[in-house]
Amino acid sequence: MYIEQQFEIGELKGISAKTIEEHSKLYAGYVKHANLIMDHIAELSKEGDKYVFEINELQRRFGFEWGGMRNHEIYFSLLMGENTKGYDSAPKLQEAITKEWGSFDVWLARFQSIAMTRGIGWAMLYYDPKNNKLVNAWIDEQHLGQLADCRIVVALDMWEHSYVADYQPSGKKQYIADFISQMSWSVAEKNYESASSTN
Repeated sequence: MYIEQQFEIGELKGISAKTIEEHSKLYAGYVKHANLIMDHIAELSKEGDKYVFEINELQRRFGFEWGGMRNHEIYFSLLMGENTKGYDSAPKLQEAITKEWGSFDVWLARFQSIAMTRGIGWAMLYYDPKNNKLVNAWIDEQHLGQLADCRIVVALDMWEHSYVADYQPSGKKQYIADFISQMSWSVAEKNYESASSTN
């Protein structure tokens, strides 16, 4: 059984407490439905030959719910704790970003550009353990395009529910800037250390 995590997120610039509250309810729904789907698959599997189609479609849906659950856990964790801690609180990640892109500013411009992709999804910074490299990517919905065998370091939710109530559709760019300026780089550093330590 998957357990819903609790996130203590303080006051943020631009992103309201109401948005965080409503957003957290959506996350809770992903956890709930991931559990319901697995329970339903287990039940139908008792007569697996009879329910092959239903099981297959539920398994397909599980990927969406799982992605929504795990992506949000990373997203919310990045908004917790020492939000005033800047990029300097992530020295190992800073070194890796500089090695890959030449500078933080170059990486940030590319990441922000990805986040501005039209449509719903996520802007991700991954660690690729096979090549010991960082990789930016866009993920459609919650799951389509996740990079196999890579580990998420930064997850930025670009579904409308994460910003429209506070920024309006035209404020997407400001939402991205506010997230980056307030995210806990110490949490991103832990994500990077955890991902790269298994290499």
